[in-house]
Amino acid sequence: MSIIGTIIVGFIVGLIARAVKPGNDRMGIIMTTLLGIAGAFVARFIGQAMGLYGPNDPAGWIASVIGAVLLLFIFAMVRGRRRY
Repeated sequence: MSIIGTIIVGFIVGLIARAVKPGNDRMGIIMTTLLGIAGAFVARFIGQAMGLYGPNDPAGWIASVIGAVLLLFIFAMVRGRRRY
């Protein structure tokens, strides 16, 4: 997949993940896109570890969204611990 395609898919996955997870996640467009891309990588890594995906198989849409939601929960936990 091209870089532009990866960015577009990452943005869509990030938007879906932010819509699925309850709460207010203050992120811009760039962080949403990076969240979606990272969610796809997390889903692929976990899928390969479980034997669901081969070495060159991309993660599916649903798995990517689940990976992005998982990252959102981790991000919220880390961000919640900071006190200013």
